[in-house]
Amino acid sequence: MGILSTGVSGLSAAQANLLTTSHNISNADTPGFNRQQVIQATNIPNSSGAGFFGQGVHVTTVQRIYSQFLVTQALQVQSQSSQLDTHFTEVKQIDDLLADANSGLSPSLQNFFSAVHDVAANPAEVPSRQALLSNAEALVSKFKTMDQRLSDIREGIDTQITSNVTEINSLASQIAELNNSIRRAEGASGGQPVNDLLDQRDNLISQVSQLINTDVIQQSDGTFNLFIGNGQALVVGTQTLTLKAMINPNNPEEMTIGYTSGNNTIQLPENQIRGGSLGGILEFRRGSLDDAQKSLGLIAIGLAQDFNNQHQLGQDLNNNLGGEFFSVPTPKTIANAGNNSASNITANITDTNALTTSDYQFSYDGTNYTLTRLSDNTSVSTTTLPSVANPFTLDGITLTGATINASEGFLIQPTIDGAKNIAVNIKDTAEIAAAAPIRTNSASTNTGNGTITAGTVNPLPLDANLQQPVTLTFHTPYDGQFDVTGTGTGNPTNVAFTAGADITYNGFTVQINGAPAAGDVFTIEPNTGGNADNRNALLLGGLQIQNTLAGGTASYQSSYAQIVSQIGNNTRELEVTSKAQENLLAQTTQSIQAISGVNLDEEAANLLRYQQAFQASSKVIEISSQLFDSLLRIG
Repeated sequence: MGILSTGVSGLSAAQANLLTTSHNISNADTPGFNRQQVIQATNIPNSSGAGFFGQGVHVTTVQRIYSQFLVTQALQVQSQSSQLDTHFTEVKQIDDLLADANSGLSPSLQNFFSAVHDVAANPAEVPSRQALLSNAEALVSKFKTMDQRLSDIREGIDTQITSNVTEINSLASQIAELNNSIRRAEGASGGQPVNDLLDQRDNLISQVSQLINTDVIQQSDGTFNLFIGNGQALVVGTQTLTLKAMINPNNPEEMTIGYTSGNNTIQLPENQIRGGSLGGILEFRRGSLDDAQKSLGLIAIGLAQDFNNQHQLGQDLNNNLGGEFFSVPTPKTIANAGNNSASNITANITDTNALTTSDYQFSYDGTNYTLTRLSDNTSVSTTTLPSVANPFTLDGITLTGATINASEGFLIQPTIDGAKNIAVNIKDTAEIAAAAPIRTNSASTNTGNGTITAGTVNPLPLDANLQQPVTLTFHTPYDGQFDVTGTGTGNPTNVAFTAGADITYNGFTVQINGAPAAGDVFTIEPNTGGNADNRNALLLGGLQIQNTLAGGTASYQSSYAQIVSQIGNNTRELEVTSKAQENLLAQTTQSIQAISGVNLDEEAANLLRYQQAFQASSKVIEISSQLFDSLLRIG
């Protein structure tokens, strides 16, 4: 019987190996499958006077060929790779939008200012003026089109957040169910590993890591606990906690991530959500997307305000002072979720030169009113409620009114809707203020060689007496002084004359050069009939190259070029790092496959080996049977 039992044990072991090998071959292409191996041990030998005789073999377990170190490393690498790939895919859309030489903003800006220069060259020509209005409308349309594309991308992110959160919750639920199945199965089998279920769970965890960075901790009962973010539990044994795509309480126009525990849902700080496609889209939104849309809005607001300021210093074909050429967008204000419905604030942009692309938070704690720049948390406070009489200003943002209760707040986004809301106000070509509203003259009876400049209009606000005639008369006999007459001037006398020095009254400034003589008269008067005057058009055209943005360090074109460069550099950097991370993931996966993957050639060789073992054990059983029969015949 010893030979028979030994043969049977070998047959059983060979059969177990054949089953396991065929299982490996069948699952060679199954995602997440780890090659399995039969672990054998010799049976306890029998003792005799001649020594110990072996009693065959038995199977102790079937285990996975598995490296926990490599799998853990792969989860982290995969999560980072997914984040970089998602971020690159999203930012590439903006790069394509902004950098296009034909459809970007630069051609529209150039065409607009070329039309302004054409009006300066032909101030009385209606076709030139119409071309200016047409190019202004085209520029506004370009701003709006680009902003709409960026807004579409933003809406797409909200959809992706909802989709990713739903998928994460589904995967977490499946992992919890597998935890329960694994715990029960291993408990019933005395701790033997349920390899196929373990593979399924690892595959689900891998899918989660593609969506969000996950930390995994194995428990003594074989279950896995999953944690995300800053240690928030997603799966604890057989229990799950869920994420929720929710409206951002500080900005109801965008989705954010909530964490549900029991009946409570709390907002997770977005900077704690790292890794995976979810981390990638959130990083993209608060980085490249916000920067691009707000910077584009800043250019639109700066251009509109600067152009308006200069246009209002000019005179149109109807001899009226210029109006607002563009409609200047106002800051976007968003009430916090807990605010009283009657609470509100009034915010305006008063200095585009000081304007930044940051968002701001205005809050009231019951004592202090605080305005905070969110990009660096710089804040200013006052105990006085903002009003027209007591404005509250930071970075060119001025609050002139507020109705707010303690613990309430408002998000202020000065530039995010700038490109969306810019518009052309002027529709009539005659209302383009290409001329200056004043002109200067030297009396024909003057005997000196003094000459008066054409004069310039002082910056806003306009003086109410700007177009009132003013006369400068030099004393007789000549003593280097002159008298001033005219409404609004106060008619000063004995004004000392300095050649080339500024002479300012009623909101204009002129200079007299040379040497006036006794009795010489110079006048500044309304520019009636100045249809061919191009002085204000020249100043409007000069805005193209002036550094009026970013604290006086950038023009409209250079500001846009900076956006294009920044997005382009970011895109290129993400492309390089994403590919490097993909290569690292491929190397890690290859290392795992080298250990855990199914090699069909190896498994085919194993089939032959175990087949021979099976046949050999069968032969042992056959010989044992023949020996037994021989004994029976002897008897």
